[in-house]
Amino acid sequence: MKLTVICVGKLKEKYLKMGIEEYAKRLSRYCNLEIIELQDEKTPDHASETQEELIRKKEGERILKALKEDSYCIALAIEGKMLSSEELAEKIANLGVSGNSHISFLIGGSLGLSQEVLHRADYKLSFSKMTFPHQLMRMILLEQIYRSYRINHNQPYHK
Repeated sequence: MKLTVICVGKLKEKYLKMGIEEYAKRLSRYCNLEIIELQDEKTPDHASETQEELIRKKEGERILKALKEDSYCIALAIEGKMLSSEELAEKIANLGVSGNSHISFLIGGSLGLSQEVLHRADYKLSFSKMTFPHQLMRMILLEQIYRSYRINHNQPYHK
């Protein structure tokens, strides 16, 4: 299976880069992983809702351009469905069995995803009602995908 993580913004923190590299290495046993980093837009201090919407729209256009047509699209969004680790593992396994050989996970910038991206998504996934830094979310997502593969292969993983 091919997994693509499309995310807005470059990683700056060394500890996040190291964590992501570690999970990418672990995942290489189970899937073909690609991480696509897209340029983020600068958000001015005290931006209006109109300015924020324009920023989300520009970032969203980049996301949609990077997204492959045949890819099953899972957008990370606070308003999405919350799943347990076991339920995420089952979702990934079921997608593979039903002929979806390419899954793309979408992580927006600091302002979230545009309505156009959310509309294109086949599924909206929420990790929490809390807001996380989008750069940290990348590592959390990879850890949960790795955990999913361990669960699906009946391999031990801490609970």
